[in-house]
Amino acid sequence: MRGVLRAEPLWVETFTGLRTKQFERLLKVVRERGGDGPRVGRPWCLPLADRVLAVTVCYRTNITMRQLATMFGVSPATVCRVIQRLRPLLALEPVSCPVDTADRLWIVDGTLVPVRDRQVGASSRNYRFSANVQVITDADARLVVATASPAPGQQGRRPCATRLRPAGPVPGRTVLGDGACINTGLVVPHRKRPGRPLLTGEEADNAEHRRVRARVEHAIGRLKNYKILRDCRQHGDGLHHAVQAVAHMHNLALAS
Repeated sequence: MRGVLRAEPLWVETFTGLRTKQFERLLKVVRERGGDGPRVGRPWCLPLADRVLAVTVCYRTNITMRQLATMFGVSPATVCRVIQRLRPLLALEPVSCPVDTADRLWIVDGTLVPVRDRQVGASSRNYRFSANVQVITDADARLVVATASPAPGQQGRRPCATRLRPAGPVPGRTVLGDGACINTGLVVPHRKRPGRPLLTGEEADNAEHRRVRARVEHAIGRLKNYKILRDCRQHGDGLHHAVQAVAHMHNLALAS
């Protein structure tokens, strides 16, 4: 299997969700961030390309360390060390804000990711132990702009949207949120008041708001094609690094 993964582009795309050129761009980013160094102690038994491939396969398929070790012909301990070493280097790149794109629309929304770490998640409305992950996307390009660190799933989305503000929204930029983001500076739909229905113009505004916000729902659905976001078994910062890496690969797949 190890030889097949390295020799057949079709298998690389199947196991990682990236075409060969997109995977090469990801490999270049990891190498520039120091994925090959420091060269101290025993050398890795896998080249950097295979190590990055192992991490992406882990995120795409969510198979166990033993299964990954069998695929790449190494020990489960080696696979664990590879993932621990490289997962921060696959993180989403900081998004620049050119002057000519200041009027671009951003959208924020959250999703629940089932986790095993009791310090990261909590019992949630999806009847599982989950963490809340907030994502900001560009409404036009459908790219992920920023993600927030996971919060226990029983917390409302408003605190998470507040944590996202320093990483994403900037002065003068319009950001859409849902009803949970009220009084956070985001554009939210009109709410009904007791005994007073929405006006005709407000209903039309809410309909347009829902139509545009559907784009972030679609983006989150594509992120969850990576099965690590359906049942994360990693502890500590593992979920945060997984979300950042999946967002990075999602952007690579769309930008190419």
